[in-house]
Amino acid sequence: MARRPISAVIADRARLRPDDIVVRERSGTATAAELDTRATRVARLLIRHGVRRDDRVMISLPNGIGFVVACIAIWRVGATPMPLDSGLADDERATIERLAQPVAAFGRVPIHSGIVHVSETQAHSMSTARLADRWSHCWKAPTSSGSTGAPKVIASSAPALVDPDAPVAPFVPHRATQLVTSPMWHSTAFTYAFRGLTAGHRLVIEPAFEPTAFLDCVERHRVSWAVLSPPSIRQLLRLPSAERDRRDLTTVDSILHLGGRCPEPDKRALIEWLGADRVVEVYAGSESNGLTMIRGDDWLDHPGSVGRPIGGTEIRIRSDDGAVVGPGTPGTIWMRRGDQRSYRYVGAASRRTSDGWDTLGDIGYLDHNGYLTVLDREADTIDRDGTTLYPADIEQVFESHPLVRGAVAVGEAAHDTTSLTVLADIADSTLTVDDLAHFAALRLDRAARPDRICLTRRPIRNDAGKIRRRAVAGCGRRIVRTNGVPA
Repeated sequence: MARRPISAVIADRARLRPDDIVVRERSGTATAAELDTRATRVARLLIRHGVRRDDRVMISLPNGIGFVVACIAIWRVGATPMPLDSGLADDERATIERLAQPVAAFGRVPIHSGIVHVSETQAHSMSTARLADRWSHCWKAPTSSGSTGAPKVIASSAPALVDPDAPVAPFVPHRATQLVTSPMWHSTAFTYAFRGLTAGHRLVIEPAFEPTAFLDCVERHRVSWAVLSPPSIRQLLRLPSAERDRRDLTTVDSILHLGGRCPEPDKRALIEWLGADRVVEVYAGSESNGLTMIRGDDWLDHPGSVGRPIGGTEIRIRSDDGAVVGPGTPGTIWMRRGDQRSYRYVGAASRRTSDGWDTLGDIGYLDHNGYLTVLDREADTIDRDGTTLYPADIEQVFESHPLVRGAVAVGEAAHDTTSLTVLADIADSTLTVDDLAHFAALRLDRAARPDRICLTRRPIRNDAGKIRRRAVAGCGRRIVRTNGVPA
């Protein structure tokens, strides 16, 4: 079948199988026909407010059917959805609004008065007569997480056209029941939820990730596929084994994880629990400038790797001076995937070269067989007294403590050296800074031991598993050392 507008694919589904439940949330369901009808009404509302082809429309709605309706309506008028975290600070949101120039917004009221604020409740009296099929030249324009810099818009170069019968990717099943637990404003959840929807998926949408609720949904709704971040995997594995083992997960064909480095102990435990053939990892970015894939059984032979390139991706590792380095030598990961540009930044400069090579700004290395290992973000790497430190290594040590739910390591200049701070999310009020300092001292080289440890009992990453490291620097209490060991 030839590619068709996304909204037309949804309309076809409503025409052929109107009573099929397409989206399910905690408060109810939406059939194919209901979804199509609601989206048509909202599309007419957008047209009334002057939304035209290739305009951007912001969406800062919570996970649920309403989010799906808004996106289909935006595609139906030929515009581009721009999912955005509703929790962004006013100054950051104002900057994005100024750069991206959206014409309308769902959810949070826009900062700039020239942007029309809309909601589905305003569309109840609109006609449900079918609209002409339209499509935008950019099918999505998500924002970056802002974890290592100012948020920016990543406008896809792909149009809002799909072939519903063509495979989405080797790791995305056709006609699955997909569980969505990450925030749909985040690029990963947005991409796989809606590409799944156009491939015949039924979506089960949760408001956020919670490990017990995740298992409940899998059992109750016979979920066959889900996407998880490493922090979500850790939460699942922290459940008592008796709780996990009594659950019926036989309907799950595979779990895809991406969005950050997964600690090896967590990956091994996930494989042991689900089986190697049901665990798939992908390394990719919102930019779609390249990707790798590895299945659990292959990972056991190449622990720590994110796999080999797929989909026409080429990979090179380059040193700081731009030279290509050999197997086993760390450097910046550069990828190339075809001749066409896959994205355009709004509010930032791309590092893409004229011959198509591009980087997400990650550090890693290739082995002799072409398997890639990602070490950390280039911007997060810490140079401390001549020693290169990767925060992910330090965080993994802290997170191996049974009472630490998450950790973030940050380096900042301090006189003639670099100060290292660790923020740890703990599960028990009896755990002290000194307890963690001693725990870390037994497991980290001297250069990797923090000067400050800060404890919190609230999540330190957002719902997408991301954190802005610069917000952590300077917190906590200084640890006094004697010969490199906390006193």
